[in-house]
Amino acid sequence: MMFRATARHPALILDDVRGAQKMLSGVARATALEGSRHLTELVGAPVHLKCENLQRTGSFKLRGAYVRISGLTPVERAAGVVAASAGNHAQGVALASSLLGVRATVFMPVGAPLPKVAATQEYGAEVRLHGQVVDETLAAAQEYAERTGAVFIHPFDHPDIIAGQGTVGLEILEQCPEVRTIVVGIGGGGLAAGIAVAVKALRPDIRIVGVQAEGAAAYPPSFAAGHPVSLDDPVTMADGIKVARPGDVPFTFIEELVDEVRTVSEDELSSALLLCLERAKLVVEPAGASPVAALLSDPKAFRGPVVAVLSGGNVDPLLLQRVLRHGMSAAGRYLSLRLRLTDRPGALATLLAALTVADANVLDISHVRTDPRLGLTEVEVDLHLETKGPRHCEEVEAALRAEGYRVIG
Repeated sequence: MMFRATARHPALILDDVRGAQKMLSGVARATALEGSRHLTELVGAPVHLKCENLQRTGSFKLRGAYVRISGLTPVERAAGVVAASAGNHAQGVALASSLLGVRATVFMPVGAPLPKVAATQEYGAEVRLHGQVVDETLAAAQEYAERTGAVFIHPFDHPDIIAGQGTVGLEILEQCPEVRTIVVGIGGGGLAAGIAVAVKALRPDIRIVGVQAEGAAAYPPSFAAGHPVSLDDPVTMADGIKVARPGDVPFTFIEELVDEVRTVSEDELSSALLLCLERAKLVVEPAGASPVAALLSDPKAFRGPVVAVLSGGNVDPLLLQRVLRHGMSAAGRYLSLRLRLTDRPGALATLLAALTVADANVLDISHVRTDPRLGLTEVEVDLHLETKGPRHCEEVEAALRAEGYRVIG
């Protein structure tokens, strides 16, 4: 595949990525490539998970941050660095700066998950909370850089960042030489661009598929326009890929080298996160689960062997709890029912016994006697049940009806 004249020569970029790999030796881990039997069965070909969620700081971001800061002059290092991030880039910059002896200030959105804020501080950076979305935070960090002389470390829009992230692609080729498709999440585009540059230079036959959240998919309209365009209000739980505008530098490479960009829904992200946790025993944040979501949504569209890049595992426990519940609901693992019973002693106990026989786990129950819609001898019961899947939901409802219960909702 040929580059347009606006892009750098692929051999030079490949040399940059190889140089970054040498620089990162002993700093970033060569993360594991784990097989997934469940996804393999769905896709009909081997599927492997590239576990960047197990990277130092919990994501791939350390790679690019370390390469970028390593390239600063002594004068630039003395001025310190500043970054803006919802969490993963923040931690990558904080650790890289600490390892290199550079002072770091990191701006994070006001709503950034507390564990990510705490981790960034523990790696040695000064954290300043500003803005509601990453783009506002980026503007504050850039203003700070202009005012203080600190070097701004962009999360994705710099060749050194892309070269560092591209080392993930080199590792994939070393660990799985037979790979035919690589699936990777896209926010600003640094990781996908880096992987594409490295992989396409060595194996142009490999198909690279990018994945964006439906509510934060800036790349499709940017492709249509021929240049990066901004979304007015990106909305997704996947904060790691919640970026309103593609980076100018990665956009060029992604437009040239990434074969396809797909979008996934919030339900699909939830289901993918749940699958990673239950089947692969891997804690993955929603952005990191986006490649798995793409495989789940259209498994026969991917030629194997497939490598799905799990880009990060830094998920707020409270968000994880909500996402898992949402994922279980999307997978048909929850059943909500409203029943109307005759109000007599033991009626509720009899209902619970029927649910036990049906092998449904009661998560929550509400017993209402005072609603004006109810008859004098009636009560209404709201049930929230955990089931084994959609078929079991149907079986539970059928069992209750067979016992004479009136299901009204």
